[in-house]
Amino acid sequence: MGLPALEFSDCCLDSPHFRETLKSHEAELDKTNKFIKELIKDGKSLISALKNLSSAKRKFADSLNEFKFQCIGDAETDDEMCIAKSLQEFATVLRNLEDERIRMIENASEVLITPLEKFRKEQIGAAKEAKKKYDKETEKYCGILEKHLNLSSKKKESQLQEADSQVDLVRQHFYEVSLEYVFKVQEVQERKMFEFVEPLLAFLQGLFTFYHHGYELAKDFGDFKTQLTISIQNTRNRFEGTRSEVESLMKKMKENPLEHKTISPYTMEGYLYVQEKRHFGTSWVKHYCTYQRDSKQITMVPFDQKSGGKGCVCPQQGEDESVTLKSCTRRKTDSIEKRFCFDVEAVDRPGVITMQALSEEDRRLWMEAMDGREPVYNSNKDNQSEGTAQLDSVGFSIIRKCIHAVETRGINEQGLYRIVGVNSRVQKLLSVLMDPKTASETETDICAEWEIKTITSALKTYLRMLPGPLMMYQFQRSFIKAAKLENQESRVSEIHSLVHRLPEKNRQMLQLLMNHLANVANNHKQNLMTVANLGVVFGPTLLRPQEETVAAIMDIKFQNIVIEILIENHEKIFNTVPEVPLTNAQLHLSRKKSGDSKPPSCSERPLTLFHAMQSTEKQEQRNSIINSSLESVVSSNANSILNSSSSLQPNMNSSDPDLDVLKPTRPNSLPPNPSPTSPLSPSWPMFSAPSSPMPTSSTSSDSSPIRSVAGFVWFYVAAFVLSLAWSSLHAVFSLLVNFIPCHPNLHLLFDRQEEAVREDTSTPFRKAKALYACKAEHDSELSFTAGTVFENVHPSQEPGWLEGTLNGKTGLIPENYVEFL
Repeated sequence: MGLPALEFSDCCLDSPHFRETLKSHEAELDKTNKFIKELIKDGKSLISALKNLSSAKRKFADSLNEFKFQCIGDAETDDEMCIAKSLQEFATVLRNLEDERIRMIENASEVLITPLEKFRKEQIGAAKEAKKKYDKETEKYCGILEKHLNLSSKKKESQLQEADSQVDLVRQHFYEVSLEYVFKVQEVQERKMFEFVEPLLAFLQGLFTFYHHGYELAKDFGDFKTQLTISIQNTRNRFEGTRSEVESLMKKMKENPLEHKTISPYTMEGYLYVQEKRHFGTSWVKHYCTYQRDSKQITMVPFDQKSGGKGCVCPQQGEDESVTLKSCTRRKTDSIEKRFCFDVEAVDRPGVITMQALSEEDRRLWMEAMDGREPVYNSNKDNQSEGTAQLDSVGFSIIRKCIHAVETRGINEQGLYRIVGVNSRVQKLLSVLMDPKTASETETDICAEWEIKTITSALKTYLRMLPGPLMMYQFQRSFIKAAKLENQESRVSEIHSLVHRLPEKNRQMLQLLMNHLANVANNHKQNLMTVANLGVVFGPTLLRPQEETVAAIMDIKFQNIVIEILIENHEKIFNTVPEVPLTNAQLHLSRKKSGDSKPPSCSERPLTLFHAMQSTEKQEQRNSIINSSLESVVSSNANSILNSSSSLQPNMNSSDPDLDVLKPTRPNSLPPNPSPTSPLSPSWPMFSAPSSPMPTSSTSSDSSPIRSVAGFVWFYVAAFVLSLAWSSLHAVFSLLVNFIPCHPNLHLLFDRQEEAVREDTSTPFRKAKALYACKAEHDSELSFTAGTVFENVHPSQEPGWLEGTLNGKTGLIPENYVEFL
């Protein structure tokens, strides 16, 4: 039930019912007053709590903004950069939200607290003041009325009339006060319906505005949230793959640590205990020592791994010590109480330094490193099986058969290339495909009995069985660096250029594979194999590192990016020439500048006139080129050719720099097989070698070393003879004899060359002299200057390279940089 109405007419009667009704209204006003008072108190507490919450959230946002992710490796993937940026994005959203909260808090005091306090003071307070006045007038009126009624009737008429008029005045004043009080009570009761509720509505509106702002922020944040979710999922997937690789490497290291030891820039390094003499005896201090054989420098840094290296001496503080080795002598066991000791004499330090190795084997290694004998290296072996897989016609046939089977029978199979087949079945299928009896069959004859997962696993296994990865060890780092570039166009351009530096067969196989993978990715809605998923599957296969290290495993994500770029841009990369090829003039200029200041790097080494091709196809191609050249020239210039043959013969065995540049180029410095538009392509003048020292005439602007057609033909023949394998020389000889049968001494040219080759091969370990300076780009290579003499020079397993010894270190030497002594 609601409150009964206060009638103004009841103010005159002032009945008990009126007083009871008025009392109920007064009780309601007291209740409202107390409620508003508590509400104001709670509102202030809420505002204070919101301020504290905002302050805490701002502090939280500042912490997020200050934290920076540090990823493993020297570069980050796009997913890692997105995740690293996410904390700053979170902080920005939280700060933006808290800015709106502060505005809401500031408005809350104005729209909630101030109006409620004003209503309580001005309206309810005024009603209370009116009640006090009403109560006072009630007592006054009642008192005067009682006094007036007690007057004696014997009083004079004038006195009685005066008393009656006084009572009437008091009654009238009481009546007016009563009416004003009732009016005020009813006014307050009506006002509280809007003046009390309206501030609450305004406060809630500010609260809704705050939450709506948060909703708008959430909508704006939606795109980044979606991208971040994808990046997190991709990173998690890569983590799962990387974790298994790292765990596998850890197990291998546990089983045989020396087998997977990384190649160090130092000849020897490790912990040694060094004897230090003190005032009251000697002590043994643990040092981390490194020895560089070339400079004979021994560096000793005091360090103790206990307690996380506490108390160790920091090298930056100048406490490390470097000395130059003079001699090293093993310490006899009976001459010292300690085991595994040896003495070192230094050029720049008096006395003998006694050192203790960690074991007998450790001492032997230190002794071998310091006494000038060959250091012992534990080369990392590729854990992949190196069977008979080759990039030959059989290999191409196997890959084409697998691709054809996949594209015709299983292109829509879910998890294509991700789901592996049974190993025994895979090996059986490979043995069938690699059987010479079946290798010549059609490329579509893989029976339907073989499951698609077995065929895809066989394809991947065959690629892993190659002697080296399809994209080659020497380009592996270059591809990884290209994937680490910030700009997507730069990545594509660099990878485009690197692909055209691969050998022809590698590039053809890669093109065949990428075309197929693009077709697989186009059906990703059915097979669920997106470009990213294919990159995860084929990255470690096509770009596997030469050394299995944690750093190499961390680069797997960039290997995947390289494969993704190849798949997405396969038409451009394989069907077009790189947009900005390096011209001969630029090569010559860069090598000239680098030669003035420092030894040239691998990319600065001389070009060759011809590249040695081992395949029969390339030999037949060159034979056809010679045939076409000879047919057009020999018939009209036979006399000049015959006359020049006598002068050509002695030059074949000479060390003329003009002929030295005909040796095979370093594999990772130039494309092994020139592209159709490359300067090394047969369609270009093949006698230009701007980076090698070619004699030029001061009287002619022509840079070609051959002036006449006859001279050009013989120079061409000479270069071709030197660049081809000697096993094919008789075929070339028969070609020339067909065109020049009249020359009686032509066979001497080839007979003497074959004798020279037989003499060379009879002594595999020889001395050689460097013609150019070279700076090593890998630990397995040697750095040297022009004129350096190498010992024990012999052919290496890598085409275009020799293996030799310099200052006790054995490494690789570019074949076209040296001449045998």
